[in-house]
Amino acid sequence: MNAPEPVHIKQILEEKSLLYNSPDFIIGDPVSVPHLFSKKENIEVSGFLTATIAWGQRKAIISSAVDLIRRMEGDPHDFIINLREADLRVFRGFNHRTFMEEDCIYFIRALSHLYKDYGGISEIFRRSYRESGSVKSAIMEFRKLFLRWDPAPRTTKHVADPGSNSAAKRMNMFLRWMVRRDHRGVDFGIWNFLPMAGLFLPLDIHTGTIARSLGILKRKQNDWKAVEEVTAVLRKMDPRDPVRYDFALFGMGIYEG
Repeated sequence: MNAPEPVHIKQILEEKSLLYNSPDFIIGDPVSVPHLFSKKENIEVSGFLTATIAWGQRKAIISSAVDLIRRMEGDPHDFIINLREADLRVFRGFNHRTFMEEDCIYFIRALSHLYKDYGGISEIFRRSYRESGSVKSAIMEFRKLFLRWDPAPRTTKHVADPGSNSAAKRMNMFLRWMVRRDHRGVDFGIWNFLPMAGLFLPLDIHTGTIARSLGILKRKQNDWKAVEEVTAVLRKMDPRDPVRYDFALFGMGIYEG
């Protein structure tokens, strides 16, 4: 795909964002899992767990995420708030690609600590962002707290660290779900303490390929430096809501690539 003229890039992204940022996108996408809920905490917990395992085929991601929810009796927030050690037996045999039973059990224990003792995922991000004014720093602080209960080294790899130049695709996707607010019905917009302007593109192989073909990303690696580069371009196009163009880049990569 030859890069279009710069004057046309924004027009392409606008048109494709409108096309893919619609309720039809929910069906068949991992975001459909938190859409099973209306309670804020259930949206957060199911969204975080779904985003954590969101690599590979989307059908398999959804199947594994729904399996996790089923094991938590359809109410993930209630499950972690009332967690007892014996309850963790329900996760025996769970695996999604490299996210195995051991990782799953640590995540559930950590989430239980976060909601019982720290106010939950949203409160941790609220405090971290208030102190730093940076979404990147808030992600790093969340990771530091989430991993404080002595996880296995393999488990730490499932919580991205942008401070080590990880693209943090799944965390940025989760934050998009929680923060973005519009009338299109895909993202939830239940966190009003983080500005949409501060979000970063959930960069993966699909969005990276299309961004490079459009000439808005030069860096070859899909890492945090690339995330900052392409998001800076998107912020020039829409300073208030740059990550809405994720729908265009991802949709073009999946359906038109």
